[in-house]
Amino acid sequence: MTYRNITTWGFLSVLLVGVVSNEGLAQSRQNPNFLPYSEVGFGAGTSTYFGDLAGISRPLKSLFTLPRWNVGLMYTRHFTPRISARASFTWARITGDDYTFSKGDPVTYASFFVRNLHFRNDLKEFALIGTYDFIPGGRTPRERPKVAPYFLLGVALVGHNPMGYTPAGSADGPQQWVALQPLHTEGLGLPGYGKNYSLVTVSIPVGLGVRYALNESFNLGAEVRFAPTFTDYLDDVGGPYPNPNDLESPLAKSFSNRTQELVAARTGESRQPGIDKIIAAGGNPANETARGGASRLPIKDSYLLTSFQIHYIIPAKIRCP
Repeated sequence: MTYRNITTWGFLSVLLVGVVSNEGLAQSRQNPNFLPYSEVGFGAGTSTYFGDLAGISRPLKSLFTLPRWNVGLMYTRHFTPRISARASFTWARITGDDYTFSKGDPVTYASFFVRNLHFRNDLKEFALIGTYDFIPGGRTPRERPKVAPYFLLGVALVGHNPMGYTPAGSADGPQQWVALQPLHTEGLGLPGYGKNYSLVTVSIPVGLGVRYALNESFNLGAEVRFAPTFTDYLDDVGGPYPNPNDLESPLAKSFSNRTQELVAARTGESRQPGIDKIIAAGGNPANETARGGASRLPIKDSYLLTSFQIHYIIPAKIRCP
């Protein structure tokens, strides 16, 4: 993603919150008795990746194969009985693994099993999100509904860094997690290939949530939000295999093409039984060597966050109606 792209989406995120704020001010004039208020919160939940290693075309399998965690902090301003805006920071880990995804049925998922790629990625997401409550609140926070479902839509700037685990028995020393982008595993950034992918991207969070008024000062909340991004490289996989002779180091070659490894690096399990099943079913592992590409996924890499939250309502001076 170029600096111009980042600037453009940063401007759009500010514009989004500005629209929410202006709409809130307009509704406040129509309902001058409403008292705007703020709250701060903490949340934690699960993170799920959708991409070349876990296709959104198989949503349930992708959703439950390798869920990971997320934690976040947020500040919310309620402008009207229905409309609010939120600024949040979320740290989320996502993971994908061809072996884990396909080992239960290596024949059906032969292309995944033979490819044998994996990654993990810690996302740092700064989001600006507008929310719309389906049940309006009262004049003050004390009069808010006991249960308030809501819709959310926003824009987020996401920093990421996909990593992979070195092969078992590697000559590079003990197994460890290694950053993949500098290795140019698809040749990107090397002469004769395209520009290397950026470690900063934009996502568009959209989802649903519900708040529960625990008491006068605290809300409990739960939400799920899906966030498609503008990169195909949260997983370091997006295009074809490069010419191995163009790669700069033996480690880069190992991470670029892992089809020959007999041990799944992330789990330490033998891949030989699955390869034998593919051959016995008439498959040819040598033909299942596509690395990545748009044909595997109708959209670019995405993630889904679930979050269980607690919010503290910041006391505000109550004006006389």
